[in-house]
Amino acid sequence: SKRLTVVTTIDALMNRLPQPGELKDSLITIEDGEEYDLAALQRKLADIGYENVAQVDAPGQFAVRGGILDIFPLTDDTPVRIEFFGDDVDSIRSFDVVSQKSDENQDEVRIDPAMEMVLTKKKLDAGLTAIKADYQKRYEALRKAMKTEESFRLKTSYEDFRDRILSGDYSQADGYLTYFEKNTSSLLDYFPEDTILFLDEPARLTEHGDILEKEFTESMTRREENGSALPGQLSMLASSKEVIGRCMNLTGVMLPQIAGNTAGLKPKDSFYLHQMSVNSYQNSIENLEQELSSYQKKNYRVYLLTASRTRGKRLAEDLSNDGMTAFFTEEENAVCNPGQVMVTVGFIKRGFEYPDIRTVYISESDIFGAVKKKKKKKKKRYGGGDSITSFSELTPGDYVVHEDHGLGIYEGVKKIEVDHVTRDYIKLAYAGGSTLYILATQLDTLSKYGSIGDKKPKLNTLGDGSWKKTKAKVKHAVGEVAKDLVELYALRQQNQGYVYGPDTEWQKEFEESFPYEETDSQLAAMEDVKSDMESPKIMDRLICGDVGFGKTEIAMRAAFKAVQENKQVVYLVPTTILAQQHYNNFRERMKNYPVSIGMLSRFRTSAQNKETIKGLKNGTVDIVIGTHRVLSKDVGFKDLGLLIIDEEQRFGVTHKEKIKELKKNIDVMSLSATPIPRTLHMSMTGIRDMSLLEDAPMDRTPIQTFVFEENPEMVREAIERELDRGGQVYYVINRVYQIADVAAQI
Repeated sequence: SKRLTVVTTIDALMNRLPQPGELKDSLITIEDGEEYDLAALQRKLADIGYENVAQVDAPGQFAVRGGILDIFPLTDDTPVRIEFFGDDVDSIRSFDVVSQKSDENQDEVRIDPAMEMVLTKKKLDAGLTAIKADYQKRYEALRKAMKTEESFRLKTSYEDFRDRILSGDYSQADGYLTYFEKNTSSLLDYFPEDTILFLDEPARLTEHGDILEKEFTESMTRREENGSALPGQLSMLASSKEVIGRCMNLTGVMLPQIAGNTAGLKPKDSFYLHQMSVNSYQNSIENLEQELSSYQKKNYRVYLLTASRTRGKRLAEDLSNDGMTAFFTEEENAVCNPGQVMVTVGFIKRGFEYPDIRTVYISESDIFGAVKKKKKKKKKRYGGGDSITSFSELTPGDYVVHEDHGLGIYEGVKKIEVDHVTRDYIKLAYAGGSTLYILATQLDTLSKYGSIGDKKPKLNTLGDGSWKKTKAKVKHAVGEVAKDLVELYALRQQNQGYVYGPDTEWQKEFEESFPYEETDSQLAAMEDVKSDMESPKIMDRLICGDVGFGKTEIAMRAAFKAVQENKQVVYLVPTTILAQQHYNNFRERMKNYPVSIGMLSRFRTSAQNKETIKGLKNGTVDIVIGTHRVLSKDVGFKDLGLLIIDEEQRFGVTHKEKIKELKKNIDVMSLSATPIPRTLHMSMTGIRDMSLLEDAPMDRTPIQTFVFEENPEMVREAIERELDRGGQVYYVINRVYQIADVAAQI
């Protein structure tokens, strides 16, 4: 079998598992041309945890239609379609989940169990009998102790589990493994005898194992007391000492962080591996060359890792030109001989040296400074003008707008009898002491007043016609905006924009220095942007993607491309905080290039803003990042080529009027996680182009949401686990007056 390296935790070693032989016996291999009993095959698939469905669309499922068996093995990326002719397998083909169309033929398919425990009928019956016996003992004990709520909880959970498992739903069976498996194993039993075991920081492993064992024992004891668990479930976890003892019986290597700190474990031999950190070269190639020269005199192997191929090749050439034995390579098995410097593409946070074996690794951050990770943008939602869907959203004294009568004050709901019928009416107060009553069923005619600042608004007067005039005025203004937009986009379609040239070497180097791996949709969006910029068409593109999907990186690359041809760039953001964050990120990414970046916002002093404005007018500032301050009358440009608008929907009508003046003949890129319907409609109808970022970045941890019935024990465990790892917990409730009670309960 193929040799593997498995990285795991002590938690996984402490879990009790079925014996390896049982899982091995439950593997199913189906070969093309062989004979199988399809009905028996279905039963075995159900026994090893596969779900029988109408159509396969997820791992762990199978479906049978006549003589066709579709199955999605749990360990494979694609499902397979097995066609039978009688009892003979006629063909095995992979197929697409979405289209359900078959693809290429296969000689065989291996089907691994979809659950850790394989429940045969004998094992199932014996396990259910043992669970029932334990349940009855515990149930009677709780009843005798007058613990009515606990006994009811135990009865409910037992009956729910029994009904589920008898109906073929084994999803909760792993939680009762010790009842179904008389003899359990550890993950260590699954490895061959000649396995080498590395214990990384044995002292911390032992400490963590002891903490885990204590947490589990305390939790399961409390669960048993409150009727959430049975006594047999307390032995689901092996003890930390038992697991560490088994580890010491295997051929292993301990890697303590501090020499000799092995938590009392006694190794047969000990070795000391001397490791040193490398110097920081303070962005100085001279310092680097002096150090490399010293390493070469000592006959060291030097590995120099860069994030950019272009920069790596140039660095190797420069070092070679200065008389050093240096070369660039991307081959996986390339050999660096003593006295050589091998430059390659890779990433380590910091460099390190092993003096005993005369080997040193130097990272790009050691030479040019550390690459800072970008801070994630936080979405901020603005209230104002929202429609009202429930009375719970209104409090007496709130300002509301009625679609026919204008701005008034909500004063609650009153019961009024009209024609011998009592109904609920919403009471609204208007200027001059007038009052309006509307039926509670007409709640949809009201919306909350979207205020800006603390200034009290002026109430409308019933019957004076001012509200109708206001609506007419707004309607006319909307018409004017629509007309201007049509003219603007017609003008942009007719005119020709600046045609950028192909990517320069600096552009390639800048893009390669991005410290993360781009997603497919991110690369596709960047190609769309470059195609627009390199054509006579004036770019007007919407980049739409969730927060953290890489919109800002696309904006940076487009801005860098524009600056390459002496064009100025405006990056317009809705908030001062965002302006500061993007300013820091742009400066960090472009610090090795002659790009001048300015910022206009209230975080800057008046003198700094004046200096930036002066630089924009005379061309010494290439990129300006700012809030609506960028749209002020005193801000001018020498040669503006690209406008980037971040979260366009968060700018008001007035700001958009100013933006229109800038947009007539320059390339425009809009970035949005939540585009407004008008922007989306324009993209769909072809007035604006749109690129979607659909792929999540590599290794991005997904947000996990669990919805379950209120369970104090589960809440307590979740909070304790988060606090133990040094994290923070937010407990959100929807009633202010309950805060003290909930805090006391926690």
